[in-house]
Amino acid sequence: MCANLPLDQILQGDCVEILERLPEKSVDLIFADPPYNLQLQKELWRPNQTRVDAVDDDWDHYDSLEAYDAFCRQWIAACRRVLKDTGTLWVIGSYHNIFRIGALLQDLGFWFLNDVIWIKTNPMPNFRGVRFTNAHETLLWVSKFKGARYTFNHHALKALNDDLQMRSDWLLPICNGPERIRHNGQKAHSTQKPEALLYRVLTAASCPGDVVLDPFFGSGTTGAVAKKLRRHWIGIEREAEYIRVAEERLAQVQPLSEEDAVYALEGRAPAKTRRLPFGRLLEAGLLQPGQSLYYRGERAQAAQVRADGRLMLDGLCASIHGLASQLSGGAPANGWLAWYYEDENQRLCVIDELRQRLLADSHGAA
Repeated sequence: MCANLPLDQILQGDCVEILERLPEKSVDLIFADPPYNLQLQKELWRPNQTRVDAVDDDWDHYDSLEAYDAFCRQWIAACRRVLKDTGTLWVIGSYHNIFRIGALLQDLGFWFLNDVIWIKTNPMPNFRGVRFTNAHETLLWVSKFKGARYTFNHHALKALNDDLQMRSDWLLPICNGPERIRHNGQKAHSTQKPEALLYRVLTAASCPGDVVLDPFFGSGTTGAVAKKLRRHWIGIEREAEYIRVAEERLAQVQPLSEEDAVYALEGRAPAKTRRLPFGRLLEAGLLQPGQSLYYRGERAQAAQVRADGRLMLDGLCASIHGLASQLSGGAPANGWLAWYYEDENQRLCVIDELRQRLLADSHGAA
């Protein structure tokens, strides 16, 4: 790792200028959430005559598409310089900008690995009723050049998804509720991304100890998830108020232990429940890596949750279903009903309650 890197710090200033000062080929993963150039023409109002808190910040305004393209070409080229040859770049955007950015990525030599569709379970409605509701955003995942080696934690993602191969359509809610950072009742950042989204990105394409860079750091979601998963992070942000919000947020994040952060490299365990993978509880923050789960509600049989969604107990490592089956002598087992967690009142509750809560929230939002 390069000794000159400003690890685990937020750097204030223009992202292009700061990127040009960082060492070449020093970063393992870049997650970029650039301005979308929405160019809203008028205020939006709900049917009940309340104003929609839309993205109308100055940093999202450009005089023309040419000006926006020139800015994007600069920051993408600067990211390419600091990215290791084995590193990858993720860019998220909407229909306003993602196609222009995709063309620029190809022009600058990047190689497409996937486009991932983030399907929002609770999107903002189209209040004027003149278009389809914008219910998704697109993530572009690229390597530095065709044929480049890169990190892809295939088995960890399968473990998060109950041993099903992870698809390129991700059904996740937008940032809302307690996760949404507010100041005086208002959103601290208009485009705060959910931690579940970054949890999946970092799980997929980085390893503990890697350096993750976010050139549009905002409220610090990338840094918060990177710190939790024991990645080093570098944030670049121009706005002082966003830096203040991010610093306060990051100060409250506790990293996982080294043991809990390690991913399983191979192996397959049976998966009986397909409706919602156990890993979604981790992505949603309802359970935490390193937390104890208790087999059949017995505190004497406590398994630790790993970052990839597997459980570890007495040298055994498997999914909630696989480990429950092993503990029951090989008989088929429903892990949702076999494992218990300790709630805030120190009561042991079956984890299926968390699954049902998440399913209910998703159904209600939809």
